[in-house]
Amino acid sequence: MTNIKPETFKFLKQLTANNNREWFNENKAVYTQSQENVIAFLDELIREMSGFDEELGKIEGKKSLFRIYRDTRFSKDKSPYKTNFGASLGMGKGSQKGGYYLHMEPGKSFLAGGIYMPESSVLKEVRKEISLYGDDFLKIINNKDFKKHFPELDQDDKLKKIPQGFEKEDPMGEYLKLKNFIVVYSLKDEEVLDKNAAKNLAKIFKVMKPFNDFLNTPFQ
Repeated sequence: MTNIKPETFKFLKQLTANNNREWFNENKAVYTQSQENVIAFLDELIREMSGFDEELGKIEGKKSLFRIYRDTRFSKDKSPYKTNFGASLGMGKGSQKGGYYLHMEPGKSFLAGGIYMPESSVLKEVRKEISLYGDDFLKIINNKDFKKHFPELDQDDKLKKIPQGFEKEDPMGEYLKLKNFIVVYSLKDEEVLDKNAAKNLAKIFKVMKPFNDFLNTPFQ
C-alpha cells in the first residue's frame, strides 16, 4: 500500500517558502524522492479507479503527473516552480472528454472531474445533450451521494445569457450558460496523507463517474 508521505508535503511547504532555482537545485534529491512517492501513489490510485472505469487502466502515474516547472512567459508571477503536484487522469484544459484530476498542495488539495475549458464544438455538443436530456442530467447531479460531495457545478466564466442556438425559455438554461462542466471536492491534508487515501479518493472519484459518462455521451 502506497501513501503520500509527510516528507512530500514538507518539501512542497519548503518550496513555497523558497521558490527559486538555487534552493530547488540544492534540494533536487528531495524533489526526486517526493516525485517518486507521488508517482507510486498515483499508480495505486489508478489501479483502484480502473475497477469502476476501465479506460483508466491505460493511464500511467508518471505520464499523468504535470511538470513542476511553471510556464512564466505570459505571467506576472515569475516564480519558476508550481507548489503542488497535479495529475490529470483523463482530464485537462481543452479536453474533449470528461475525466478526473487530483491536486495535492498543503492546505489546498482537491480533486475534480468533468470537462475543463472545452473547445467550442465540444461545448456545443455537451449543451445540446443537457438541453435534450435535462431530466437525466438533473438525476445525476441531484443524486444524494453526488450532492453530498459536489453541492454545485463550477460557475466560473458563466455566461449572462442563454447561448445562441437554444431557446431562451429552455428549462436547463442555467446549465447551458456554463463554459466548464466541472465538479470540485476539497481535501484536508490528513485525507491526502491517510494510509488508505488511494481507496478513499477512488470512492469519491467513483461518485463522479455518471457525470463524466453523461458528458461523454455525444462523443461515443
